[in-house]
Amino acid sequence: MANFVCIFFCFQHFFILFHDTGAMPESSAETIRGSKSSVHIGAIFDTDNTLDGVIAEISMNLAISDFYALHPNYQTRLHLRVTTAKDLVDTAGAAVDLLENFQVDAIIGPQISAAAPFLVELGEKSQVPIISFFEASPTLSLIESPYFIRVAENDSVQVKAISAVLQKFNWHEVVLVYEDTDYGTGFISYLVDALQETNIRVAHMSAIPKSAEDFQISKALLKLMTMQTRVFIVYMNTALASRLFALADQNGMMSKGYAWIITAGLSNSLNVLDSDVVDSMDGVLGVRSHVPKSKELASFDRRWKRELHLMKPNSPLTGINFSGLWAYDTICALARAAEKILPPTNPSFVKPNTSESRIDFASLGAPRIGSRLRDELRNTRFKGLSGEFNLINRQLESSVFEIINVIGNGRVVGYWTPEKGISQNLGPNYKNGLKQIIWPGDSTTTPTGWAIPSLKIGVPVKLGFPEFVEQRKNGNKTTYTGFSIDVFSAVLETLDKDLGFKVLHDFIGFEDETGLMDGSYDDLLLQIKNKKFDAVVGDTTIVANRTDYVDFTLPYSESGWTMLVLAKGDNRKNMWIFLKPWTWDLWLTVGTSCIFITIVIWVMEHNTENTEFRGSYRRQLAMILMFPFYAFVIPQRELVVRDCSRFVLVVWLWLAFILMQSYTASLSSILTVDKLEPTFDNLERLRTKDHFIGFQRGCFVGNLLEKQFNFSRSQLKSYGTIQEYHEALSNGSKNGGVTAIFDEIPYIRVFLKAYGSQYTTAGPIYRTVGFGFVCTYTTMFIVHFKLQYMNFINLLTCFFQAFPKESPLVSYFSKAILLVRENETKMDEIEKRYFGEKVTSATLAPTISTGSSSLRAFNFGGLFIIAGIATLLAIAISERYIWQRPVAFIRQYLTSDHPANRIELAAQPTAETDAGDHSPEVHQDSGNSGRISGRIKEDIAVE
Repeated sequence: MANFVCIFFCFQHFFILFHDTGAMPESSAETIRGSKSSVHIGAIFDTDNTLDGVIAEISMNLAISDFYALHPNYQTRLHLRVTTAKDLVDTAGAAVDLLENFQVDAIIGPQISAAAPFLVELGEKSQVPIISFFEASPTLSLIESPYFIRVAENDSVQVKAISAVLQKFNWHEVVLVYEDTDYGTGFISYLVDALQETNIRVAHMSAIPKSAEDFQISKALLKLMTMQTRVFIVYMNTALASRLFALADQNGMMSKGYAWIITAGLSNSLNVLDSDVVDSMDGVLGVRSHVPKSKELASFDRRWKRELHLMKPNSPLTGINFSGLWAYDTICALARAAEKILPPTNPSFVKPNTSESRIDFASLGAPRIGSRLRDELRNTRFKGLSGEFNLINRQLESSVFEIINVIGNGRVVGYWTPEKGISQNLGPNYKNGLKQIIWPGDSTTTPTGWAIPSLKIGVPVKLGFPEFVEQRKNGNKTTYTGFSIDVFSAVLETLDKDLGFKVLHDFIGFEDETGLMDGSYDDLLLQIKNKKFDAVVGDTTIVANRTDYVDFTLPYSESGWTMLVLAKGDNRKNMWIFLKPWTWDLWLTVGTSCIFITIVIWVMEHNTENTEFRGSYRRQLAMILMFPFYAFVIPQRELVVRDCSRFVLVVWLWLAFILMQSYTASLSSILTVDKLEPTFDNLERLRTKDHFIGFQRGCFVGNLLEKQFNFSRSQLKSYGTIQEYHEALSNGSKNGGVTAIFDEIPYIRVFLKAYGSQYTTAGPIYRTVGFGFVCTYTTMFIVHFKLQYMNFINLLTCFFQAFPKESPLVSYFSKAILLVRENETKMDEIEKRYFGEKVTSATLAPTISTGSSSLRAFNFGGLFIIAGIATLLAIAISERYIWQRPVAFIRQYLTSDHPANRIELAAQPTAETDAGDHSPEVHQDSGNSGRISGRIKEDIAVE
């Protein structure tokens, strides 16, 4: 600010020497022609060299005449004094001249943004409102500058509209091109903050000096062409922007694939640009203030054009811009405010306190109405040509922005509001999105936002499992095939066909001089971080520590990992296989149940006329053992005669029927389905020194077994092919092999396809995500996987495409992978081509089951409980003497203290006839009851 003070001090003397100092100073508000009071307003424009100055001057003159034509009874009149200023020096001198010689009450301007800070400070010292409807540096604080008023769009709101446009097209990285002045840098700081809030990264900022030559601008554009980002936001004045876009068009940067966004200052002034420049901007997007259509606006536009033709008959202007509308509304607001505070009590000046600065502002004086005019402007509200005129904190409120597509002077393709965001229209018929946009190069395809050169794709090179990735060399030509390569090719096809961009690539094998893989998968992925590869395609796996330096796409397959061991022999060759459907405890329970039920029936049938349960002890014992089979073999014979016996027999037949059906089903399953059982499934026993563990060479499983499962490093052995797997498992730990091999399910499936009759899996399947891919480039989209501890493991294994951290390709590749996976026919075709069946599912086939199919006693526990309770109830009802004697003893005990009760108890009959039985049974029961009664009497006598 000291520089501005020095400039002012020099040019103050300049104007003292060369201006007409003999003219009598005019008062701020003087009485003219009766009771009318005059308020002097100064304006500083460049009407000779810029069209914006001409537009503003015409608009303000029309505003004065229109306003007082509508309000002839107003007691005040505005007098406008327009001063031409071409640069910073002229602006400083013009401001001093207006204050010192014309004693203005307010100053409109400046048009030169660099002069705004000086003019604002000058207005504060002299207490004169400085009103600007041109773009000024956002660094000018309205809070720290109480006499500064901006009648233009709010930059803090404009940047939100720009951020919304970027989000709409999923652009996550941009390049900022701006004017290298305080005007440019001030706005860029606002914009960068807004972009950071929406996770949009600024890849580069190109500051172009206002005085830059064409070759300097071309040099900056050529540098931008070498960058991958293709979204540019331009913030600069119309003169510099005109040259920028003309040169960008010459350098081929206004072609298909590029996206340009201009800010409101440039969008609002498209009509003042040369037609050739506008043509070079075809396809550019812009945001600008929204002006609602009205009859008043249409009428003013016609009158404004007539005035322009009279004032500048050869002007290339075709219509008014936003600066002209804001100039018109500014004059109307000043006229309304002046009317409220005038006529003044005394149009003399008040000398303020002497300033502490180097310039004596006391000599300029301070009008009485300066602060009052400022305050009235803040409270002035009306509907102007540009819309609602409402100053919030001395800043024009901007709530609606138009989104334009530069075709000609720009066509509106949508709107942005803080409440609804982006929409095609305003009002009740709200429609989301934007209208059709014509992009640079007359393209209707939305640019991806970056250029993709030929990708260097790293591919793992290994001898084993060629079904996934295989390298084939034929002379100097190297080709790559396999499941992962074909899936990658399908993804590239989808990117080109459905998502609109083509990715060129070159496969590069990760191998050493001997043709073998040059390290592990971790080493392969580190080459992305080291910029050797742009991406890695293959059977790569996502592990927690790898996400520190690469990003992964969504999986193109599912996966998991488990333990592979030798299988036991085929159970169907066992002569005792008929015992296999039931476990030993179920066989024992069934046998015990048969004997128990037979004994119960024997007890109930023994003393009846049923001859089947009479005879010698040997005959009765044989009947007890053979009765369950008699019930099935001889169903037509009457085996029992009592009703309770029949009930028990029905319960037994019901129990036996269910057991027989279950036995038949289990035996059929064993005989018809080939089920392999593991020879070893105890993970704890594997940790002993007698066992060795295998894993795939270069795979993460080795480190996992050592660090997470606490296996000794000396126990671990790595293998590369399925032949090595077979040999190691066949030999076993005692013969230089291994007891088990841990690997991912897709690899295990390939192995079992070749050796399925000898091996199986054991233990749990540790669920994971699947296969996918990994790439480099600066961030546009980031996919983060929140790692979970799955089955006590701190990892996620999967087949992925790997990309560098914060790669912009991740989102597009992930979306393409989803489209490929949804096309089941395509994925099935690829899998059958290499495997003949689906191998990338995390679920193993039923033939690899390790669980036993034998039924246990616990499985039928409820059935045995029901049968047992029913049987006990039947014998309790049928053979009452079993429980009547204990009841009698209890009664005797309860009445033993009363002799009379003992005699009465002894005299009571204890035998009751069975209501359901007749003849012999009645006599038998009576006999039994009599014997019990007699015994009770004898016991009483003894006592």
